[in-house]
Amino acid sequence: MFTPTQQQTLLQLAKDSIAYGLQHHIPIPVKPTDFEPVLQQKRASFVTLNIHQQLRGCIGSLQAIRPLCEDIAENAFAAAFRDPRFSPVQALEFELLQYHISILSTPESMSVSSRTDLLSQLRPGMDGLILVDGAYRSTFLPSVWEQLPQADHFLDHLLQKAGLPAGYWS
Repeated sequence: MFTPTQQQTLLQLAKDSIAYGLQHHIPIPVKPTDFEPVLQQKRASFVTLNIHQQLRGCIGSLQAIRPLCEDIAENAFAAAFRDPRFSPVQALEFELLQYHISILSTPESMSVSSRTDLLSQLRPGMDGLILVDGAYRSTFLPSVWEQLPQADHFLDHLLQKAGLPAGYWS
């Protein structure tokens, strides 16, 4: 979908936004017209940060509300400094950060009648899942399949992330 050059541009933008944030405490200002047209399109993204293969921050957008280049800069900054699960990234950690960017397609509603039906429709390695049940909500990106390759485990962990018990079905 994106060329290697475009991918590198987005990874560098994420890194630059965190470096800028370390000095200025705000995301790097982005002028969308400085980027290729495809990177100016409204897209939703997540930026995941790891250190030594351990999660260090992950923040993103589920809906396309701004140009992709702005979304990446904002989400990289937020993953580094606003993820409530972690303390803000410190300057000493900057060189250790590993970056993963997920660019989302438009979410599609699923019509399912049971847990078994949902599990049969999931495509491991391809699908992310947004779970909403009343006030409970959680999201897994497609990359989570790497840690949870079985659909039933993927769903149970997503339910637990939302604060619901494994095996729950409403």
